[in-house]
Amino acid sequence: MDPIIISILAIVLLIVFIMLGVHVGTALIVVSVTGLWLITGGMRIPLSMLSISAYRGIMEYIFGTAPLFIVMGLLANVSGVSTDLYDAANVFFKRIRGGIAVATVAANAIFASITGVSVSSAAVFSKIAIPQMRRLGYDHRFSLGTVAGSSILGMLIPPSMLLILYGMLTEEAIGKLFIAGILPGILMAAVFIGGIIIMVLLRPDLAGKMQAHKKSSHGENIKALMRPWPILFIIFMVLGGIYLGFVTPTEAAAVGAGGALLVTIFKKKFTVKGFWGILLETGNMGAAIGFLMISAIFFSKMLSYSGFTAEVTQLVLSLDLPRIWVMWAFILVFIVLGSFLDSTSILLIAVPMLAPIVRAMDYDMIWFGIICVVAIEMGLVTPPFGMVVFAMKAALGEEAKIEDIFIGAFPFLLMMLVTLIILVYFPWISTWLPKQM
Repeated sequence: MDPIIISILAIVLLIVFIMLGVHVGTALIVVSVTGLWLITGGMRIPLSMLSISAYRGIMEYIFGTAPLFIVMGLLANVSGVSTDLYDAANVFFKRIRGGIAVATVAANAIFASITGVSVSSAAVFSKIAIPQMRRLGYDHRFSLGTVAGSSILGMLIPPSMLLILYGMLTEEAIGKLFIAGILPGILMAAVFIGGIIIMVLLRPDLAGKMQAHKKSSHGENIKALMRPWPILFIIFMVLGGIYLGFVTPTEAAAVGAGGALLVTIFKKKFTVKGFWGILLETGNMGAAIGFLMISAIFFSKMLSYSGFTAEVTQLVLSLDLPRIWVMWAFILVFIVLGSFLDSTSILLIAVPMLAPIVRAMDYDMIWFGIICVVAIEMGLVTPPFGMVVFAMKAALGEEAKIEDIFIGAFPFLLMMLVTLIILVYFPWISTWLPKQM
């Protein structure tokens, strides 16, 4: 059988496996081994490639960023920094109509600089912001949509797990990818805030009653503004250190993890049992990411060995279509896949196939990484999968219905599309900061 046909069948089988609930890493390895076995007629080459992928996939020094940033995020959660950020943001915005919703976006934007995982942000802010908005009479679906939409920032604003995976798959500098996510992340947060203000102006009932806000003294406001400063200083050290070249991304992750540990101790939230639990969870998550990386690299090697990557690249280039049309076609693929696959699966399946084409079209790979993440993020609030939606449902239980969260998140999905259009047609937003490094 022709190797190209085998590769196409392997991709179809891969998607079927994942839709049936097979772990994405297992599915990638199974289809890759099977595909190479059919192409070569034996198991020597598949097993050799698998061993090479396993060794080279996670031996790089840069791979240390993932577990270290996971530790940083988990320690920040334990320290209660999410509540501190929310309270501080609320001081700035509580006097405007819809201020709690705006504060949720602002706090989530900063919280994203600690966790790098949208699902975590959704679960945390479901417990913090939703009760406050309910108390103030906010529309229920509007409240749910605000948390779901703003949680998406976790995948874009550094440190982002998706950007780390993208960097490893494409061999792009993770430090530059992190810095590239800053301005697009700020842009998306600004679009969300602007969208909230417009929605509230058009429908004031969405934001409840202004007089329902609990008044606080000047001293209480100052305390609320001061509490997040330790973690904000750590974020500055991490991102500033990478940007100025003082530390590598791995070293910056270590600085962040160490700083988060000191903040947890300073706030008297540290316990030996809790810290041991964080280390175990980090080990589990780090091992899962490592396994995914090995399987994705192996899958990429299978596609290259079969000639599929070269054939598809040549086919796309031979069509002589405007480059921007091709890019929008890729974005549409990400959005469609997002309706039934999780974000990690989409990245691991699509990037090995699309990245060579993007390189051949001479697009900036840092820019393409940001576009990938934003397009994939849209799938996190798109039915029927929507990981963020299901994370919120798990956190809120009977307090929220799945359909209410999806409906509430729809305006934010449109805002994300607006952000994506801006980023596609103004690439400098993603590339200007990395070029200054």
